[in-house]
Amino acid sequence: MECVFCREEGGAVLWQDDAMRVVLADEHDYPGFCRVIWNEHVAEFSDLDDSARDRVMRAVNAVERAIRRVMQPVKVNLACLGNQVPHVHWHVIPRFTNDAHFPLPVWAPRQRTVSEALLSQRRAQATLLAEAVRHEIERAFA
Repeated sequence: MECVFCREEGGAVLWQDDAMRVVLADEHDYPGFCRVIWNEHVAEFSDLDDSARDRVMRAVNAVERAIRRVMQPVKVNLACLGNQVPHVHWHVIPRFTNDAHFPLPVWAPRQRTVSEALLSQRRAQATLLAEAVRHEIERAFA
């Protein structure tokens, strides 16, 4: 079976090291949607050793802090699903009361249409995430 996270980065890389990467996902309705992806084939979070689990969660926390500072969402959703790829990965998703699915999860039925103007504004904000993520990760691993 071909693995999408081995073949592709999974989005625009904001930060990476030998163990994992943080990417800005290409999710039309969700500018600022990030993923923290473990580089090796490890399907379950509990398969990582203590040090690796700690490292992943420090990165998830750093990405959440960056998203909160840059995007100023009303909520941040964290999800670790990975039913289709054998890589532990966390979704870090800024949520707004006027996003396409709020208050439901982003994978639920659409609740409303969001204007392209608003999405463009959020995309512009999301361009600031690379610097913010790098800063927060440097803090997390200092």
